[in-house]
Amino acid sequence: MEIKKVGSQPSAKGSPDWFTGTVRVDPLFEAPDPARVTGASVTFEPGARTAWHTHPLGQTLIVTAGCGWVQRIGGPVEEIRPGDVVWFPPGEKHWHGASSTAAMTHIAISEKKDGKVVDWMEKVTDEQYRR
Repeated sequence: MEIKKVGSQPSAKGSPDWFTGTVRVDPLFEAPDPARVTGASVTFEPGARTAWHTHPLGQTLIVTAGCGWVQRIGGPVEEIRPGDVVWFPPGEKHWHGASSTAAMTHIAISEKKDGKVVDWMEKVTDEQYRR
C-alpha cells in the first residue's frame, strides 16, 4: 500500500502549448508498472481550455467544482457541472475547459499506452469555444 499525501506533488501551470488561458494541474496519482492509470486535478479559470487532443486508451473526467464545457469533434459544445462524469473513447478528438464566466475543476483519469497518455493537436479557436 502507498499513501500519497496532499501536496506531496507540486502544482504546475498548464503549458501554453496545450492550453489557452490560466490552468493549474495538480498531479494526484500515477500507478506503478504494470498498472498504467494516471490522475490529476485540473483547474481552469474562466475562458481557459485545452487544445484539441485524443487519448490512446480514452479518458474519464469527474467534474468537482464550477461550470465547464466539453466538445467532441463534430458535436455540440456541452455544459458540465459538479458530479458529471464524462467519458471520451480511445482516439476521440475533443477539448474541455471552463465556461466563459466560471472556473471549473475536474479530475482527469487516463491510461498510458506505450508510455503515452495524450496526443495534443491544434488549439481550440475562440470561435469554436464560443459556439
